[in-house]
Amino acid sequence: MSSGAKAGLVSVDVLRREQQELHKRDRSIKHLEEESRNAKTVFRDKSGRKRNLAQEQMEQRLKAEAESKRDEQYAKWGKGLAQERQQQQNVEDAIKEMQKPLARYIDDQDLDRMLREQEREGDPMAALIKKRKAKENKEKEKPRYKGPAPPLNRFNIWPGHRWDGVDRSNGFEQQRFARIANKKAVQELAYKWSVEDM
Repeated sequence: MSSGAKAGLVSVDVLRREQQELHKRDRSIKHLEEESRNAKTVFRDKSGRKRNLAQEQMEQRLKAEAESKRDEQYAKWGKGLAQERQQQQNVEDAIKEMQKPLARYIDDQDLDRMLREQEREGDPMAALIKKRKAKENKEKEKPRYKGPAPPLNRFNIWPGHRWDGVDRSNGFEQQRFARIANKKAVQELAYKWSVEDM
């Protein structure tokens, strides 16, 4: 039989023996059933190693946080840092203005400074004030070359202020410009010849 018991007419002793063996087998398997009933699922990767799901979730969460921070930073850069600073400055200025009283008198320093900084049409002292401000804000300007027009170069670099005007090159720049001009002239001539009979 499929259970392992004998079929047909069997004596009582054989039956008892078979039942005892079945009970022993059930008892030996029972503790395995209870262990497996309360066991947790074991997840494995392709190579057969156990996976630590809690650690993987933590890594995914950290990765998602880092990615969201990076996306937020890129979004901030996309808006423009200077524009954002300007907007913040405008908000601060507006809050500062709102905290001031509505009626402003002659002794208000901010109002006085604002009125002094305004430029008016036809003001005879405006040029002098501009010149004075330019002197205060002016950084030391580097000296520039002030002679006849220098020969062209391929990088459009202006000569230094101490240049004496003597061209000491080996003539490569002039040859290069001549080749470019010649090539352009040949192309233009070829184009004119190709459309001549139209």
